[in-house]
Amino acid sequence: MPAYVIALVTVDDPVAYERYRAEVPALVEAFGGRFLVRGGAQEVLEGTWPETRTVVMVFQDRAAATAFYRSDAYQAIVPLRQAASSGRMLVVDGVETV
Repeated sequence: MPAYVIALVTVDDPVAYERYRAEVPALVEAFGGRFLVRGGAQEVLEGTWPETRTVVMVFQDRAAATAFYRSDAYQAIVPLRQAASSGRMLVVDGVETV
């Protein structure tokens, strides 16, 4: 079953965030993931959505998604993201496709 890593982010320092952003794609790919959404234009349809950037990545399963997040390589760049932005991140199971 696919799993999705979803990040809701507000970038406070675009220059510093760019270094993190440049390093992430290779790591996502190394764990078999790919980006479905990577900070495109967004429009709030209901409620409040304070973050200005939404990222959605898909992985083969939850094990691959959490392996990506917990990997030494990703954890090494997490401080870059945290210093340049604020937000939330989660992993959620998808549904089987027919």
